Amino acid sequence: MGFDRDLFLPVSREDMERRGWDSYDVLLITGDAYVDHPSFGPTIIGRVLEAQGYRVAILAQPDWHSAAPFQALGRPRLAVMISAGNLDSMVAHYTAARKRRHDDAYSPGRKAGLRPDHATVVYSNRVREAFGDIPIIIGGLEASLRRFAHYDYWEDKVRRSILFDAQANILTYGMGELASKEIISRLASGTPVDEITDVRGTCVAAAHPGVCAYPWVEVPSFEEVSSSKEAYARANMVEYNEHDPFVGKAILQKHGRQFLLVNPPARPLTMAEMDEVAELPYVREPHPMYDEMGGVPAIEEVRFSVTHNRGCFGACNFCSLAFHQGRVISCRSHQSVIREVKALTEHPSFKGYIHDVGGPSATFRRPSCQKQLKYGMCKNRACLAPEPCPNLDADHTDYMMLLRKLREIPKVKKVFIRSGIRFDYLMKDPSGEFFTDLIQHHISGQLKVAPEHCVAHTLDYMGKPHIEVYEKFREKYFKLNRRYGKDQYLVPYLISSHPGCTLEDAVQLAEWLNKQGHMPEQVQDFYPTPGTLATCMWYTGLDPRTMKPVFVPKTPHDKALQRALMQWRKPQNRALVMEALHKTGREDLIGYGKHCLIRPSKGQSFGAQGGKDSRPAAAKGKGAPAPRGGKKASGDPRKERFDGRHTVEKKNSPSTPKRKAGWAKPKPPVTKGTKGRKKR
Repeated sequence: MGFDRDLFLPVSREDMERRGWDSYDVLLITGDAYVDHPSFGPTIIGRVLEAQGYRVAILAQPDWHSAAPFQALGRPRLAVMISAGNLDSMVAHYTAARKRRHDDAYSPGRKAGLRPDHATVVYSNRVREAFGDIPIIIGGLEASLRRFAHYDYWEDKVRRSILFDAQANILTYGMGELASKEIISRLASGTPVDEITDVRGTCVAAAHPGVCAYPWVEVPSFEEVSSSKEAYARANMVEYNEHDPFVGKAILQKHGRQFLLVNPPARPLTMAEMDEVAELPYVREPHPMYDEMGGVPAIEEVRFSVTHNRGCFGACNFCSLAFHQGRVISCRSHQSVIREVKALTEHPSFKGYIHDVGGPSATFRRPSCQKQLKYGMCKNRACLAPEPCPNLDADHTDYMMLLRKLREIPKVKKVFIRSGIRFDYLMKDPSGEFFTDLIQHHISGQLKVAPEHCVAHTLDYMGKPHIEVYEKFREKYFKLNRRYGKDQYLVPYLISSHPGCTLEDAVQLAEWLNKQGHMPEQVQDFYPTPGTLATCMWYTGLDPRTMKPVFVPKTPHDKALQRALMQWRKPQNRALVMEALHKTGREDLIGYGKHCLIRPSKGQSFGAQGGKDSRPAAAKGKGAPAPRGGKKASGDPRKERFDGRHTVEKKNSPSTPKRKAGWAKPKPPVTKGTKGRKKR
């Protein structure tokens, strides 16, 4: 489908000439292909600046091997703004095993290699080569999460702030609309870039602490955190706690003779400002220059989706959202979302389905409590895990009413939620009415949730609720499905080899999965990405919240053992599973009982609970029993399918037997204060 290229921001000299431009103000460089959609950060900043009256051009995925491609549009009047794209470029390029990815959904035709490793740094240095002393502002996710001295998993070392490696003048972090407008406005008024040092949500280099305009705290220097893991952990916790727009202080971190000055975060956008940003004149499509290359696949996930909120107070320690978007919720008005959905219904490819009305966590449309708006987010406490805060406001009414309004729009057949929900937050909803609406109207065959593990102390390191909460949610989910005659799957996300997860814990997870009656087809190892508390644990071996040691499964073999346990039925994993069970003294899981993970090798004894009395009749004769986990008989009432790394389960329908012979009955839920809970 072709769109008029003049609807997009200019990408060439020819585009500018057609507009009658003899010059322009701001050059935006992005590591993603140019998709003019509000899910793409550089596009948002471009449209925001355009709305302020500035001439903005886009340079997408330039050839970085020389400076010449960066000069193709000419020198901008005010500044160059650089983003690696919607992902950290190293995450975009490499798996958790540090293996190169072979495709890139953010590039035309899914072609890999169209942006460099450490894209922000490479682009910025090329711009410095091309335009000399022009003001350079770096931003986006990569710059935001790497604003302090940080551990880089791919190089296995601590790198200094990306601001210094990029030779940039200013770094914007978090949601960059307010900071970008203020910076460009000051540059347009004639203020030298070196004097723009006090914008909230930005970082600059400073010669001395006196440059800072806010109350500040100093963290250990780059040199200290590079040589001391204790110093790294201490710094990381301060950086995390001060990321608060209401009470957060500026942070100073010395790098050699200079100071990194990180100003307090920008204030969250108001509802009116969120509406304004969302309703700028986006084309909502990839630029037509990609049509012959197969388009840009990333658009398919968001073309008929709506983002209604920002921020997340879920505080998962392996997630970087809290360090980027922050923990304070901003949301759009009902009227704004309705206008966007009505516009989507006029798209020629619209089939009646809104794929998602979401955000970081779809159900977050209000502050976690009213106190935070005055006193900020609590330090050293989480809103939801391991136990919900008594002050938690979990009322889902506003989100529920929004979805009901969207369902009534002409041409809309279904409104789905695909971005995931916090099941623990849902369980605290005082009315429970939203849960009913969710089951009846907003699940497209399956619902994604994230228990991540089943062992209490591992979940504590993850910042997740204990497994009893998930099991209660799961029970209610399938109960409501039966009540309303639905046949919908549940997709639990799981992580292998997270810091704090021992081999014994991995065995417990395998047991839990076995008793649930399902196994993930693929497993995602923990990925130490910049800006998370879990990455700090992985690098330092310390929990930055307590400074106590944390076991970290780091070696490839340690990871392989844990991963194999989550896929114990696969024949290629048998040797690893056997090794893990022997190492942990869990030979009771080797045998023929319903609880057993694998059967013994020929001539091998097996656990007492899996003894000969529990062997299937076929095993006592000449014929060997069929391997566990093999192909199920047709008509299996306990259906199962798989989606990526996630296991997808479906509860027995009312018309089928409650359990299939050979499946273990689930254990009763562990109550508070019983074995399995770790006191902190």
